Amino acid sequence: MMNHLRQLALSILFMSAGLLPAAAAGTPGQPSPWEINFQPPATPIMAFIETFHNWLLVIIGLIMLFVTVLLAYCMFAFSAKRNPKPSKVTHNTALEVLWTVIPVLILVGIAVPSFRLLYDQLEIPKSDITVKAVGTAQWTWTYSYPDNGGFSFDSVMLQDNELKPGQPRLLAVDNELVVPVNKVVRVQVTGEGIIHSWSVPSFGVKIDAIPGRLNETWFKAEKEGIYYGQCSQLCGRNHAFMPIAVRVVSEKDFASWIDQAKKKYSAVPGLAPGNVAAVEAARQ
Repeated sequence: MMNHLRQLALSILFMSAGLLPAAAAGTPGQPSPWEINFQPPATPIMAFIETFHNWLLVIIGLIMLFVTVLLAYCMFAFSAKRNPKPSKVTHNTALEVLWTVIPVLILVGIAVPSFRLLYDQLEIPKSDITVKAVGTAQWTWTYSYPDNGGFSFDSVMLQDNELKPGQPRLLAVDNELVVPVNKVVRVQVTGEGIIHSWSVPSFGVKIDAIPGRLNETWFKAEKEGIYYGQCSQLCGRNHAFMPIAVRVVSEKDFASWIDQAKKKYSAVPGLAPGNVAAVEAARQ
């Protein structure tokens, strides 16, 4: 326990100084024990978020250090013992200009990359593939591929007795969302009866799934692997059991999976979006 606390304290110290490398964030695509930093980024947007976050910590740390030193100096230099007759100076034009202009410049320096990040997140580039994610009233995700035949399937969390070695508990699912690597994926998100939120930390993606409204986001995964997320809205009874799993594969493997998925999901009778009973029957 003491080793964990020591590691946590050192991580906080290094992260505050902007010295914690991305590799120290933990296992790619999923949370790790005692993790306090972001998961390793898998998209350009998430890499930008991590860099912006680390530099912002440096700026905040320097401001905190400056204010602490200034307070200590004032307490020492202007104590009643050293100044029995207090100064009657009430204004210093140069000092007032500095303490107004410098914070404005700092805020402008923060705002410029912040606005750039918001623009990159909201402005969806020309997509290579479109997928649709529907958060259902049964606390599952339903995915469809309108650009690849329009088939759809439900993604249900695996129970403990269904897990295979290496699959994380409460995150692994029976049917993963499969996308190709280094391709722009447009994600259309909506809800069915309940507000959900489609969130994958390694992608820097988080967007609400609202009934009656179609939201859009995008990502471009640069590394193959499985990346996990969870619904981040308090959506009701099974909120904690609504994971998201995205498998990023090569373009060749994706084309092969599309061919198999068309046959698999069109062959299951009654498999409609949100039809959890049909999914469970098909799995049995």
